[in-house]
Amino acid sequence: MGTRAAGTGWEPEVQQLERRRELARGMGGPEGIARQHANGKLTVRERVDAFADPATFREFMGLMGSGTYEADELTGFVPRAAVEGMCEIDGRKVVLTGGDFTVRGGSGGGAHGGLGMEMAANRRALEWRVPFVRLLDAAGGSVRSFEEIGRTYLPDGNSFTWPDVQLLRTVPVVSAVMGSVAGLPAVAACLAHFNLMVKGTSHLFPGGPPVVKAALGLDVTKDELGGYELHTRQTGVIDNLAETEEEAFLLIRRFLGYLPPNVWEMAPRRDSGDPPDRCEESLLRAVPRDRRKAFDSHRIVEAVVDRGSFFEIAPAYGRARITGLARLDGYPVGVMANNPMHLGGTTDVAAGEKVMRLIRLCDTFHLPLISFADEPGFMVGPDSERRGIERAGARMVMAVCDSRMPMATVVIGRLFGVAGQCHHRPTGMFQRWAWPSARWGSMHIQGGASAAYRREIESAPDPEAKRQEIEARLEAIASPFRTAEATGQDIIDPRQTRPLLCEFVKDAQRVLATQLGPCPNPYLP
Repeated sequence: MGTRAAGTGWEPEVQQLERRRELARGMGGPEGIARQHANGKLTVRERVDAFADPATFREFMGLMGSGTYEADELTGFVPRAAVEGMCEIDGRKVVLTGGDFTVRGGSGGGAHGGLGMEMAANRRALEWRVPFVRLLDAAGGSVRSFEEIGRTYLPDGNSFTWPDVQLLRTVPVVSAVMGSVAGLPAVAACLAHFNLMVKGTSHLFPGGPPVVKAALGLDVTKDELGGYELHTRQTGVIDNLAETEEEAFLLIRRFLGYLPPNVWEMAPRRDSGDPPDRCEESLLRAVPRDRRKAFDSHRIVEAVVDRGSFFEIAPAYGRARITGLARLDGYPVGVMANNPMHLGGTTDVAAGEKVMRLIRLCDTFHLPLISFADEPGFMVGPDSERRGIERAGARMVMAVCDSRMPMATVVIGRLFGVAGQCHHRPTGMFQRWAWPSARWGSMHIQGGASAAYRREIESAPDPEAKRQEIEARLEAIASPFRTAEATGQDIIDPRQTRPLLCEFVKDAQRVLATQLGPCPNPYLP
C-alpha cells in the first residue's frame, strides 16, 4: 500500500510530472539548441509556437523518451525526437508533428512502442478527420540504433506509414521540409497534398552525402544532392519555396484555408468583398491580336478570381502550366491556365504532372476546377519523346475522364490536339465558354497545312506562295463563330468571364454536396 499517509494528495507526483515536462521542453539540451540556431533554424518547440494559434497546442505523447534512474529516482531524461499534438490554425483544428533535430538528429532510432503504445499522430488525424501537418527536420534511421537495441531489424516502415497513405484520401496533408531530411521522412515529404522547403536551410534526399560517398564514391554537397533549386525547379518533388520559416507557416495556413477539414465536409466559403458581377475591362485586350506575341496568363487569372485570392502551387516547375487555388464569390476553386510565357504554353511532361495533381486535389476535396485554355498541344521533339510524352498524355486523358468535380473551361486562345481535349470532360457538370480570340482544331493550321497538302505544295510552281494560299483559305474558316453555328459553342464577351464563373461555382455547390466522402479515384502524390 506504500507509506503515503491516508488523506494526503498527489502533489509529489504532480511535481514529478511537471519536472518531466520541463526536461522534455529542454529537447536535446543547450548544445543541441545552440547548434540548431547556429544553422539558421528554429527549434521544434519554437516552430510550434510560431505556427499554432496562441495557447491552442495540446501535446500528446510528451512524456515519451529515455529516462535514467538512480535508486528509482529520475536523474536524467532524453525526449523522443519529435513533438506532436493538436492545435488550431485560424480557428480550425489540425494534428501537428514536428521533428526535433536537437535529439539524435531527429532520428527515431530503432526502438518502437509495444503493447499499450498510444495512438500515433497520423492515426489521430485519420480518426479525428482533421488536417495533418508535418514539420520535417529528421535524418531518418541511424545505425546507432542497432547498438542501442542490441540487434538489427527488418524494414517494416509500411506498418507505420499505412495511415499516411489513407490520409491522402481523407484529410488535407502538408509537409514542410524544415532542415536536412533523409530516409523515411524524405518519403513523408511527398506523401502530402502540398509541400514546401525553406530557402538555404532545407535539403531532401533518401541518403545524404556520406551515404552517396559510401555507395557511389561521389563527393557532393547537400545543395547539389537535394537543395531547393533542384527540387522546386527541376524534379518537381517540392511545390513551393519559402524564404523563411515564418513564411513557410504562412504558406501552410493559406493552403489549408482553401480546403475542408476532411472529404466528408464542404470547403469553407469566405466573403471576399469582391462583387461576383464585376466585369474586368482589361480582359477585352488580354489576348493580343498578333498571335506571335506572348501574354501573361497570371494577369487573366488574377483579373477573374476574387482579388488577392490566387495561391499558386509549384510556380517554378512545369512552368508551361499555371496551377493553384483561388476563390470565386468566396467559394474555393482549383485554377489552371496555359502559360504562353514559357514554351509557348505547350504542355510538356512536367506541366502535365502539375495538372494531374491539381485535378486529383480538386476531386478529393470537392473543389470546382476552372481552366483557362490557350493550348498549343503536347510538347513535340526528341527531348519530349525521351521523357515519354505519349504515356504522360494518356495519363492526363485518364485523369480528366475519371474526375467528377464540376469543371469549367474558358478557351481564351488556342485549343489543339489531344492536349486540347484534356480541357474538356464528357461527363458530369461541365461547362465550356470561348472568347472571340479562340482558335481550335486537331492541329495548328500552319504546321498542319504543310503536312496535309504536302504534295500540292511541293508540285506548285511557287511552293511558298501555294502554302500561304492554302493557309489563308483555312484561316478564313477558323473563326469560332463558324464552329458555334454548327455546334452551339458559347462565345462570350471576355468581360463577362467572372460573372459567369461565379454563377457556375455557386451552382456547383449543390452537385458537390452530393459527392461528399472519399473520391472513387484515390489521390496519388
